[in-house]
Amino acid sequence: MGTTEMSTAPEKKSTLVRSVGFVSGATAISRLFGLVREQVMAYYFGAGVATDAFVAAFRIPNLLRDMFAEGALSSAFVPVFKQKLVKGTKEEAFELANIVLTGMLLVVGFIVLIGLIFAPLIVYLTAYGFVSDPVKFELTSDMTRIMMVFLLIVSISALVMGMLNSFNRFTIPALSPAFFNLGTIISVVTMYTIFDQPAYTLAIGVVVGGILQLAVQLPLLHRIGYRFRFNFNIFHDGMKKIMKLFTPMIIGLSAGRINILVSTLWASFLAEGAMSYLNYSFRLMHFPLGVFAVALGTVALPKVSELAANGDTDNLNKTFYQAINLNFFIVIPAAVFLALLSQDISNLTYQWGAFSELDAQNTALALRHYSYGLIGFAAVRVIVPFYYAFNDAKLPMRISILTVVINILLYFPFVKMLGFAGLAAATSIAGIVNAVALYTFLPTKGIDTQSARVLLNLFRICVAAVLAVYLAKLIPIGSVISDVTILNRVISMSLIFTVASVAYLLLCIIFQVHEAKRFVAVVFGRLFK
Repeated sequence: MGTTEMSTAPEKKSTLVRSVGFVSGATAISRLFGLVREQVMAYYFGAGVATDAFVAAFRIPNLLRDMFAEGALSSAFVPVFKQKLVKGTKEEAFELANIVLTGMLLVVGFIVLIGLIFAPLIVYLTAYGFVSDPVKFELTSDMTRIMMVFLLIVSISALVMGMLNSFNRFTIPALSPAFFNLGTIISVVTMYTIFDQPAYTLAIGVVVGGILQLAVQLPLLHRIGYRFRFNFNIFHDGMKKIMKLFTPMIIGLSAGRINILVSTLWASFLAEGAMSYLNYSFRLMHFPLGVFAVALGTVALPKVSELAANGDTDNLNKTFYQAINLNFFIVIPAAVFLALLSQDISNLTYQWGAFSELDAQNTALALRHYSYGLIGFAAVRVIVPFYYAFNDAKLPMRISILTVVINILLYFPFVKMLGFAGLAAATSIAGIVNAVALYTFLPTKGIDTQSARVLLNLFRICVAAVLAVYLAKLIPIGSVISDVTILNRVISMSLIFTVASVAYLLLCIIFQVHEAKRFVAVVFGRLFK
């Protein structure tokens, strides 16, 4: 087909592993800056009124971002946009992008306006526990107003990212969140002493970072030939396909967002700092999730969309098997590492400045209960694109709603047993249930999940990961290196991580985990090439 060749010939062919490697590397840099951002927040503000207010205020634009940015709209847009590139022309794809972007500017712009006007009401409904503290309530309302603008900026940025990914341009979009984090860091450090209430620098930093995140992608978008023109053709066939996907995605995501809002509401009634502990620990868990699982999902969506559009079932099955095993190979040892070394990780990352020893202990407790959820969250990121590639957003929506109901029902008993950490535990269990359900129903799309082989590989990886981390923990590093200074803490953690990584790799090779052999072959092939 001539049109297919026209749209894809200039693009560099690459394997899934290679593309994921590029995106993971770029994303790792972004997540590293994100971790530094959290460290800066912990150093200057600790875990208290300011950070609780910021987390609650950022929750609203962040939740809406999941719908209009990296979540539903982007996931609905990419398969249809890619289909236009594969079966149509670049001009037709760009026309569709103009229609979607025009609609986004109008709809999201209106939502931002509503948020600016009704910020106190939003805080009243989502963090009612703050009402008893007028200072905290007002601070949260003010920061909500400031950060609502971020929603529009990041929504545009996500659409741009989806277009670039469809052209197999992954690295710059994956690096762009680093500029968001950089904007926040610079804003806090440079403006902390300017305001009577320094917490406002956190909200301003979010807006500055969002602008930087969008700006860094625009030159590459210009180079692939895209020029924005207002287009109000909402009856365009591509727009209809996107809305057909987008509507059930929104319903499914809305269920998830309700869950997070309920969690926020719960946390607002708990001890001061509870919301901050959950946020800090979630960021640590999200580091490996963002570096690898999100990268894998980002690369997989346009790839499987193209395979589905071409009816290439054999390669779809191979891609799924490769993606899910690659996901487990990286994510499971990360989850085990976070669970067994949660206190050390929390101390190293946050226990500086205004962040106390008690804050570090509470953050570690929440991290332990987020760690096992990482496996489910990561698997969902890999499995869902295969549904979207077949234009099926309804089944993931139904599963998402069921998962949210389970999650909310678990909140009360788990909070009773574990306090604020119960919110993390309930979320993690629900995440695992979501992944298992999605995996179970995937064969209905014609995908051969090869369950026996996948489960055997999963078992081998789990055993290797647990043994490796326990072996690393047996090393008496503490008797040689104290953890008084940051350098000693970094050295100590680096040694444990290195030993655990080498042991894990060797055990995986012994246990016949093919991903380990492939990893060694790639690394040594590059070293001695």
